[in-house]
Amino acid sequence: MVSKKELALLLLILVIGGITALINPLFLSQVNIGNLANLVGIYGVFSIGAGLVIITGGIDLSVGSMFALLGVILIYLLVDLALPWPLALLLIVMAGAVLGAIQGFLVTKARVQPFVVTLCGLLIYRGLARYITADASMGFGYGDDFDTLSNLASGRLLGVPHTLILLIGISLVMGVVVHKSVFGRYLYAVGKNEEAARFSGIRTGSVIAAAYVLSGLLAGITTILLVFYTNSVVPSSFGSFYELYGIAAAVLGGCSLRGGEGSILGILLGTVLLQVLQNLVNILGIPSSLNFAVMGTVILAGVLADQMLQTRRKAAFTISSTAVTRSAPTS
Repeated sequence: MVSKKELALLLLILVIGGITALINPLFLSQVNIGNLANLVGIYGVFSIGAGLVIITGGIDLSVGSMFALLGVILIYLLVDLALPWPLALLLIVMAGAVLGAIQGFLVTKARVQPFVVTLCGLLIYRGLARYITADASMGFGYGDDFDTLSNLASGRLLGVPHTLILLIGISLVMGVVVHKSVFGRYLYAVGKNEEAARFSGIRTGSVIAAAYVLSGLLAGITTILLVFYTNSVVPSSFGSFYELYGIAAAVLGGCSLRGGEGSILGILLGTVLLQVLQNLVNILGIPSSLNFAVMGTVILAGVLADQMLQTRRKAAFTISSTAVTRSAPTS
C-alpha cells in the first residue's frame, strides 16, 4: 500500500523532473536517463542499508570509508592474488557483513552510541585503506581480463543498467523482509520504543545488530558496483561522504531519525529524488563544490518536515484524547 507521503514524494520527483526537462530537454535524452538510472541503482543499494539502521533509531556514518577499504581489498584479491572473481566478490560481500556485525556488536553489547561507533568506523576504515596502499591509487590496469565481470557489474540489458535491475531485485527481497516478516515488525517496534519492545519479549539487541549486518552486506555489494563504475580506487577520496547520500535518501524517503518509521519504497523514491536534484544542479551549471551544500539543505529540509509532522501528530493525539476524556460518562 502506497502511503500519502510516498505519493507526495513521487509527485515531487515528477515536478522537479518536469522543470529540469523544461530548462534543458537533454534531461530526457536516452544517455542522461541511462546514466541517471545507473546512479540510482548504485546509490539505492546502500541507501536501503542506511534506511534499515535509521529505522532502528541508529545511524551509520562509516559506509563511505567502508567502500574505500573494501574497494582496495577487492582489487588486491582480483589483481594481486588473482582469485576467481566469484570467490573475490563473495569475500567482499561477507567482509562488509562482518564489519557491520562488529559495529552491531559494539552498539548492542558494548552499549556505545551508534554515532560514536560508526564515526570511529569512518576514521578506521579510511585510515586502513590509505595505509594498505601507501595512499596510492589502485586499479585494474590495461587489458581485457575483467571484461566479463565489468559487464556484469556495469553493463546493460536491453538498455536497462544491471545496477538498476540488481536494485529492483534487492528492493523486492528487502520489501518482503521489512514489511511482511516478523523481523520487519520487530525492526519498527525497536525503533519506536526499544525498552517497550524488550519488555514485550523481543530480542532487541539481535534485531539492531541484524540491521547493521544487512547495512554492511549491502555496502559490500555497492563496493563492487562502485569499483567497476570508476575502474579504480583512490583511498583518500573513494566513497567520500557517500554515507550522507544514503542518510539523505532515507530521510527524504520518510525514515525518521527518531526511528520506527520508513519504507523500502520511500527510500527508493528518496534516492531517485536525490539523483534528480543532483542532475538539476549540473544542468543549471551550479559548481560541483556546492553539491554538499545542496545535500545538506535537503537533509535539513527532510528533518524539519519530519519535525513538523511529529508536532502535528502529537497535537492531533492530544485533541482526540481530550475529546474522549470529556465524552466519557461520569459515575
